[in-house]
Amino acid sequence: MIPTPSGTRVWLAAGVTYMRKGFAALAAQAEATLRQNPFSGHLFVFRGRRGDLVKVIWWDGQGACLFVKRLERGRFVWPQATEGKVSLTPAQLAMLLEGIDWRMPQRTWQPEAAG
Repeated sequence: MIPTPSGTRVWLAAGVTYMRKGFAALAAQAEATLRQNPFSGHLFVFRGRRGDLVKVIWWDGQGACLFVKRLERGRFVWPQATEGKVSLTPAQLAMLLEGIDWRMPQRTWQPEAAG
């Protein structure tokens, strides 16, 4: 999992992104499209057209980091908007990277009684 210090925001770029871009081009996109500073320490998440590939960029204070994940089966759950950004919590990002629907996770167990 990506280390996320407290106070770190996670930004999803709505729509699709050309996945041949590296850190520099994705950082420029975060700056221009998302209107965020890519060197702020926040995480920026981008998804490819097919939906099975995501790239996450962040600046850890010492250098640029680029995380890439491709699902063997299924697609990453993404907002329907074609432009803009969506803010996630680090827990929602963890679910997204596991291929879980982060918008409405289902609990697998509920206690039946309190005692």
